[in-house]
Amino acid sequence: MSRVSPTHRAVPRKPDDTYLRELGYEPVLTRRMGPFGNFAISFSVISVLSGCMTLYGFGLNTGGPAVMLWGWVLIGAMVMFIGASLAEVTSAYPTSGALYYQAEQLGGRKWGWYTGWLNLLGLLGAIAGIDYGAALFTGALLNLQWGFEPTPGKIMMIYVCILALHATLNLFGVRLVSILNNISVWWHLGGVIAIVGALVTVPSHHQSVDFMFGEFVNNTGWSSPLYVAVLGLLLAQYTFCGYDASAHLSEETTDAQVSAPRGIIHSIGWSWLAGFVLLAGLTFAIQDYAGTVGTATGVPPAQIFQDALGLAGAKALLLVVIIAQLCCGNAETAAASRMVFAFSRDGALPGSHLWRQVDRRTGTPRKAVLLSVVCAALLALPSLYSPVAYAAITSINVVGITPAYALPIYLRIRNRDRFQPGPWNLGRWGVTVGTIAVIWVVFVTVLFCLPQTRPGGALVSVETFNYAPVALLVVLALAWGWWRKQGSSYEVPAQNFDRSASTYEDEVV
Repeated sequence: MSRVSPTHRAVPRKPDDTYLRELGYEPVLTRRMGPFGNFAISFSVISVLSGCMTLYGFGLNTGGPAVMLWGWVLIGAMVMFIGASLAEVTSAYPTSGALYYQAEQLGGRKWGWYTGWLNLLGLLGAIAGIDYGAALFTGALLNLQWGFEPTPGKIMMIYVCILALHATLNLFGVRLVSILNNISVWWHLGGVIAIVGALVTVPSHHQSVDFMFGEFVNNTGWSSPLYVAVLGLLLAQYTFCGYDASAHLSEETTDAQVSAPRGIIHSIGWSWLAGFVLLAGLTFAIQDYAGTVGTATGVPPAQIFQDALGLAGAKALLLVVIIAQLCCGNAETAAASRMVFAFSRDGALPGSHLWRQVDRRTGTPRKAVLLSVVCAALLALPSLYSPVAYAAITSINVVGITPAYALPIYLRIRNRDRFQPGPWNLGRWGVTVGTIAVIWVVFVTVLFCLPQTRPGGALVSVETFNYAPVALLVVLALAWGWWRKQGSSYEVPAQNFDRSASTYEDEVV
């Protein structure tokens, strides 16, 4: 931990519930998650076996191996800047509201309001992206096993079943979520080792190093290599989303002022390493590039597994990936539901009195869980008619959650005299690191609102339309409209104001 500037004395490490009351909230959720569990939930949400694998086909067409591998290195470095800055702010404000509470404390009520709506869009987009990706891989496994045809309608049915599974698991409480996340960490690490180990040692043919780091492929219809290369960064930028889960679960974590920021940093670092090894291993084992892109399974990594290892090996590795993706989606559902709960606790969502209810037995916001999965189901509906809808879903995650990361960081820079660092902080480097993070976020937010494919020279069509900016505008319009109607009653408590439990104790059911 960096040394704190003498003019910005850090908040001392305090008992969790004591500090939460100083921040204005009476503890309601149960602290059953330790430091490793807090790291595990962000690591599980980042999930290189979800993001890297589900967008690998996108990467093959949008820049190819060179963009995937070099882009991973670049994005990982930039996300470290974002994560470090966010960890510093989280140490000072460890609440379930996380980003929106931080923005409100540093910038005012309206800043918190819009940050919360963006964060919510990103989290719901993340559930949709993760679980729809798991549905695609499940369809590929069924294709290999029984010749199942992965049509959009059938994939949607699998997707809804996965959402129902994650809703059910999350209704049992944070203890089960924490146990599954702990298992998920070792499953992910072991899975990457198993997949890469098999792809390196079993097939007799491998791609060259020059191919892996120098081959550029453009199947997008765009003529500009630079534009295609930056579009290809979506694979890595989407994968490196969700580390704010450590902040959202901070009210259920012990020693949250330190455990939550460390969870953010460690999850990014280990994912950076594991993801690079995974992408390199997959690319190294490609046997037929065109056949991999046009695979009947609908999932290029499944074709790589089959070509390199045979049918039995492919099915075994697909099962490893699917279980990891299910763990990832379950963790993201937990994080999103805590955001819904926290935002509703302050009256910022329509029907807030429903979504802030906490089950007395499990200590879980059960209705917030259900709302999260229903919204995620709706976000994926365009996939029934659009072949590029999945890339749009992942873009929704990026253009929602990434700006939400940047807003509290920007406000921490702008109002640096107001910011009082927590026990985990960047010291005199906080402003520099935060500035780099904000500039990068502005760049990727604009980038992933742009068209991603242009087949046949057509700029926009129903099949290729990137509806991520539409989702962003709809959510901002809802936030604006609800602010006009309800904003006067929205109240994130002022710092050091002890809100009485009686204001919402009747919501514990």
